[in-house]
Amino acid sequence: MKSPLIFTCCLSLTFCLLLVSAMLAQNAPNTTNAGEKFSQIDGGAGPCSLELTVTTPDGKPAYAASVKVHIPYRFGGFHKLDLEVGTDQQGKAKFTGLPSRVRRPPLEFDATLNGLSGIAAYDPGSECQAKHDLVLATPAPTASQ
Repeated sequence: MKSPLIFTCCLSLTFCLLLVSAMLAQNAPNTTNAGEKFSQIDGGAGPCSLELTVTTPDGKPAYAASVKVHIPYRFGGFHKLDLEVGTDQQGKAKFTGLPSRVRRPPLEFDATLNGLSGIAAYDPGSECQAKHDLVLATPAPTASQ
């Protein structure tokens, strides 16, 4: 009587372990041809990509800067992507799988790190595979009334 129950539990546990290991392998950091680690996120919505190099005001790579983008795409902008990735030790971050046509281009990639911020504009319709530099700066104070 307990034998089918034990078999079912073992089978379910094995399936769960395989599923978790596949998910972990899929989320492992990607590497470039040189073998270095590279921060990358795949939007899965198209063929375009953007590689950003984020630097501080003194020209040093911005390690662990957060880069975010909101992408409305397809008819009426009903499909949306909100992507975020952190930069690696060289200040690099790559967004792949971006749609080639977006609503209201250019896209704005917002980077922040310790009170510094910066914006990079990118239009996938005019440059599908692109590399941009983004320099972080102290945000200008807003005038309050």
